[in-house]
Amino acid sequence: MPVLAARHVSKSYGGVAALSDVSLELYAGEAHALIGENGAGKSTLVKLLGGVLLPDAGALEMGGDAVVLATTAEARDQGIAVIYQEPTLFPDLSVSENVFIGRQPLRSARRIDYRAMNSAVREIFGRLGVRLDPDRIARGLSIAEQQLVEIAKALSLDARVVIMDEPTASLSPVEVERLFRVVRNLRSHGTAVLFISHRLEEAFALCQRVTVLRDGAFVMSSELEDLTADDLVRAMVGREVLAREHTSGQRGDVVLKVERLTREGVFLDISFDVHAGEVVALAGLVGAGRTEVARAIFGIDRYDAGTVTIAGRRLPKGSPNAAMEAGIGLVPEDRRQHGLVMDMSIADNISLASLPELRRRGLLFSRVERTFAKSWAGRLQVKYRRLGNAVSSLSGGNQQKVVLAKWLARRPSLLIVDEPTRGIDVGTKADVHKLLAELASEGVAVLVISSELPEVLTLADRIMVMREGRLVATLTHAEATEERIIAAGTGQVLSSGTGDGSAS
Repeated sequence: MPVLAARHVSKSYGGVAALSDVSLELYAGEAHALIGENGAGKSTLVKLLGGVLLPDAGALEMGGDAVVLATTAEARDQGIAVIYQEPTLFPDLSVSENVFIGRQPLRSARRIDYRAMNSAVREIFGRLGVRLDPDRIARGLSIAEQQLVEIAKALSLDARVVIMDEPTASLSPVEVERLFRVVRNLRSHGTAVLFISHRLEEAFALCQRVTVLRDGAFVMSSELEDLTADDLVRAMVGREVLAREHTSGQRGDVVLKVERLTREGVFLDISFDVHAGEVVALAGLVGAGRTEVARAIFGIDRYDAGTVTIAGRRLPKGSPNAAMEAGIGLVPEDRRQHGLVMDMSIADNISLASLPELRRRGLLFSRVERTFAKSWAGRLQVKYRRLGNAVSSLSGGNQQKVVLAKWLARRPSLLIVDEPTRGIDVGTKADVHKLLAELASEGVAVLVISSELPEVLTLADRIMVMREGRLVATLTHAEATEERIIAAGTGQVLSSGTGDGSAS
């Protein structure tokens, strides 16, 4: 008998069906993969199981008995823990307060027992192999660190069912393997795990069964050992998706030159360049300093020493406006917090970085903005109902395309893309990879930060590896393998490639 089951559930938003007659069974001691393209209905199903939404039709069962999960608290009381794709932490509370929010251990006189709470969080982080201070305030944590806090929150519940919605999207291979060990440990103790990921290799490595959704409808459930990755892709998208091979464009002049860039305690003595027509990747473990280097180049964060030069022009410190004027675009790691204004329309978000060019005699006409946004949405094949809808109504993959459209509309000479395909499906991922390769072929310099090594090897002409704030290796595409990148990122000895951080 399944621990948790959804029986023929349906859910609509404003007359649009997000789920239609979907069933799912989760068994104790089993990891079950849930896959589908962005917009397939996976997140809606997770919200039904987690008590965020009520189904319009159908029912949920726990141990064979019908249950109504009207709130997240009711789901938690039934033993269901959910790790959502987008972290939802309280920024002004500590890490441990976020883990135990609403159920903090108490001392006498109902005072919070911070010592016990911090000790429990340290124990959970120890199981995950994570070094994160429980007393640290959540504000300023990277997406990957926020995700680890969400994972710790779910593990602290000692739940009967753990639902993981894209938990590995921002984690490096080393952190992913640590998480897998935790999942296997949960299974050995009889926990049912629902694992949602766009990385099909993870589903095969971790899960025993799979359910596929497409366009809100049930497609199939099966034992994974009976399937191949191609079978799953065809079930997800209803068509063949060809794997993209790496192609190198014509390398031109140096566009970006970074010399001895240093921010005390974050990164040290970073030097590299990126040429026109070249894709360069920054790889390394979470916390290695990759995102911080990108933010410093774009002027979001100040740095203590070093220089950033674009096409021979030295940029001032701490000025995103100067970076934009010099032709730099930045697609950030956290698209919801830093890349989009979620309550604004799709059209407004696409045009946001191009307003000075769209004004006519100092005025912005809605017709001009809509035409501009429609053109770029079409070029990037954004799937939307109306351009006037809030960008929050889009799936994660289409939100990412809106962020890309916003910056491509400015026709940058350098595009920095941090985790370009985080939390998006295999079909959209192929579109994004094709787009970045086309940009390079048109002479744009592209700097990619990615924790997904197959993506790095597909896209990059050169791969630079960071460890603990230092640039420790630079590999050509011909030299690079997943093993060598991991070895450099974890401090092992490289068998070839430069180990001095040089780049040319």
